[in-house]
Amino acid sequence: MSENKEARIIDELMHQIVSNRLEPGTRLPSENKLANKYSVPRMTVRSAFAKLEQRGYIYSKQGKGRFLKEKSRQIELHLTGKNSFTEKMKNLGHDLKTRNIYCEQIDYDAKIYHILQAEKDGNVHKIGRVRYINGEPIALHISFVSEEMFPMIKKDGHAIESMFSYYHKLGYTEFTSSKSMLSVAHPTLDEQSLLACNSLVPLLIVETDCIDVTSKRILEYTKIIYRSDKFKYDITID
Repeated sequence: MSENKEARIIDELMHQIVSNRLEPGTRLPSENKLANKYSVPRMTVRSAFAKLEQRGYIYSKQGKGRFLKEKSRQIELHLTGKNSFTEKMKNLGHDLKTRNIYCEQIDYDAKIYHILQAEKDGNVHKIGRVRYINGEPIALHISFVSEEMFPMIKKDGHAIESMFSYYHKLGYTEFTSSKSMLSVAHPTLDEQSLLACNSLVPLLIVETDCIDVTSKRILEYTKIIYRSDKFKYDITID
């Protein structure tokens, strides 16, 4: 029963937040006041506040109460189209930085090897990059490529920030994809650390392949993980 009342408290506060009935910086009602209003123990209200804080809507000040956070400006992201993430962000004027966090060989994965058309005894490497806008981590890009396709990837991979730039240097200039999949998941502990988010922030995951238009060769399989609270998504087809 207390769980239902906790959910009701959260829902009603969320309604006030999304309908802009509360201004950023507004002090929320006290635990005692809400406990009396909903006829629940203070712990129930405290738990509701904790969930809203975890979701990034409110913050607390020691001895002063809870307050509504300032809304962060969401970045418009065009999920379709042939431009790279780097090009899209720079074209929109965002201060984009990239940090390469690893290049490592993966264990055999039937799905990834099949997409890359890699031999079972071949080597596949994954290259991970964290994307930052205005110094804030907003996305994790993981590219899987076969060593057969890119013999120097083990050496080159640690310095790659943009896969498209790497491909351009190797003579690949035009790209397409055959299939893209969207899914939503909550972050793992590693993802929480890399993207500076908590466990309740949903992540939008885009999985796709990258094909060289001229040769029709599959260059990579990509998994891009976006902080869903940092973007609004344009799915208009070019």
